[in-house]
Amino acid sequence: MFGDKDLTRAKLDVRAEMMRLEAASTAKEVAGKAIGKWGLLAITLIVLIGVIASIMLDEGKIAAVIGLVSAALTALIQMINGIAGATPKQEKPEFEVMKQLIERLDRMADRDPISVAVEGDKVIVKKGDEQFTSTRG
Repeated sequence: MFGDKDLTRAKLDVRAEMMRLEAASTAKEVAGKAIGKWGLLAITLIVLIGVIASIMLDEGKIAAVIGLVSAALTALIQMINGIAGATPKQEKPEFEVMKQLIERLDRMADRDPISVAVEGDKVIVKKGDEQFTSTRG
């Protein structure tokens, strides 16, 4: 039915089409395919390293190795969840805290302005009903 030339040409056409489709893929799709292909193997290897380390190392060193292994597993699982879209992207908590602090400071600045007066060797600082006086020396 097909000759060797036709089969070779069909294989080349299929290979060219596969390469074209891969080139048009988004980074998320490519990463998802790579994680799907190698993710389980990577997790298994990391767990295996932890098990072997717990057998071969003494007690003082096991904690450090297990800590690193658990951190690596956590990072890999978070990457898989991020690529799969299983968890919504969260805003970093430190940015949220900074926003809240800025809002508080803005509200505080509107309340009572601070005034500073210098009279000779005296510095008088007033904020609302409070007053602080300091002298040089």
